[in-house]
Amino acid sequence: MEKKVRSKEELLSEKDKLMEVYSTTHSQSRKPALLTKKEKKALGIGKDEGRAVLRHVRISSRKVKIVLDLIKDKGIDEALGIVKYTPKAASEILLKLLKSAEANAANNNGLNRDGLFVAEAYATQGPTLKRIMPRAQGRSNRIRKRTSHVTLVLKERGHTR
Repeated sequence: MEKKVRSKEELLSEKDKLMEVYSTTHSQSRKPALLTKKEKKALGIGKDEGRAVLRHVRISSRKVKIVLDLIKDKGIDEALGIVKYTPKAASEILLKLLKSAEANAANNNGLNRDGLFVAEAYATQGPTLKRIMPRAQGRSNRIRKRTSHVTLVLKERGHTR
């Protein structure tokens, strides 16, 4: 069941086949085929974007999604302005994440900062911390402290827009 580890030369020789497999979706789950980090790097997948992922953030994903919906498909400068002046708890977290994704795009992938826009922005539910609050007559209530995983993807806007 374990995948065979292939060298960079083998991956580059099978590039067309691998890219065809990666672009097709699974018949039942509708998800693309999974490639390892090494395979993605050898094939150049993800070189056209700046990605930043923040996991186990101590804020509910519902609260983060409100601010994320404001910045989707916006330019980097406009998104930074929106996040900076939005009075929500998630704004501080997203400001840091936006700057990180911008730095990843510019420094790691050599993308032009002026052409960047927020291509994808989503928050998924993380593990929930369960706590107990004492109540009257020896009872207790469960308190759920929710966490989330936030992902931001910046891409370079094409010359068509």
